[in-house]
Amino acid sequence: MSKNHALLEIKDLHTGFDIGGEFHHAVKGVSFDVNPKEVVCVVGESGCGKSVMSLSVMKLLPKHNGKIDKGEILFNGKNLADLSEKEMNRVRGKDISMIFQEPMTALNPVLTIGFQLDEVLLNHSKASKEQVRKKSIQLLKDVGISRSEQVVHEYPHQLSGGMRQRVMIAIAIACEPALLIADEPTTALDVTVQAQILELMKKIQDDKGMAVLMITHDLGVVAEMADKVVVMYAGQVVEQSDVDRIFHDPKHPYTRALLDSIPKMEERVDELNTIKGIVPSLKNMPQQGCRFVDRCPSAMPECKQIDPQLGETNKGHAVRCLLYETSQPGAKTEVRS
Repeated sequence: MSKNHALLEIKDLHTGFDIGGEFHHAVKGVSFDVNPKEVVCVVGESGCGKSVMSLSVMKLLPKHNGKIDKGEILFNGKNLADLSEKEMNRVRGKDISMIFQEPMTALNPVLTIGFQLDEVLLNHSKASKEQVRKKSIQLLKDVGISRSEQVVHEYPHQLSGGMRQRVMIAIAIACEPALLIADEPTTALDVTVQAQILELMKKIQDDKGMAVLMITHDLGVVAEMADKVVVMYAGQVVEQSDVDRIFHDPKHPYTRALLDSIPKMEERVDELNTIKGIVPSLKNMPQQGCRFVDRCPSAMPECKQIDPQLGETNKGHAVRCLLYETSQPGAKTEVRS
């Protein structure tokens, strides 16, 4: 599908926070698209700006110190960044929904499951309370909760982590949104439940025809779910392409390092591969050059002076690195390390 038909277009997004009287960007110059019915996975270590980017789309940044500083977030051509809180409330839950990282804190502990499901449906439909409750029970059944007639009267603490996550999914899909944002939807779950939740999300996505923007650091989830992958590091997109090329022909040294960190079943090693160092904090973000330079095994002297731009190495595969011949100024021919 062409770029002109993108459901969500994020253009040059800059989001940041006021810390001690100084404004620091957590997301800087991020651009990518999500097409209808497409699954886009945004990957990177903790602190790379993935969740801040997703909260920017929903306009759920902390009001006391967070703000979208620059850029556009176009949903069906409408810039969400320009909408008032009242206008965004009409969009949230109906057109765009979000599954948050930790279902125990995302669900209100003093309200029943049924009340929290009913609330979404009542806010965005003209159905009666009886019709809404019937739909809530059916939604719980749709996400694999068999005793849904009882669960609607229970509280979050009475459910397991997997069941709470299923409830979150039920709330998110209640109004059949065009776009579902899932922020680390399986992080707090054990491996068996993770697989069940991913299988459920794939089924719902296929059945409903939703687009999904999934935030994760788990490359196993990416391989299972993604059509397209956006790799973020220190608030910037460093590589993006379809899932096959990211796994079989990664370009950016950071993407390669992430893939090298995955344990391989056929190899017996005494020590797992790791990426040295840590993601720079907001206060210590490099002001010049590549943000990955201090951790990069392929770093060159110019990497500290030249700001690499995101450019295509070939059609549909973009990378932010001076090692490659791309559409960016100052780039070199491809060098493999």
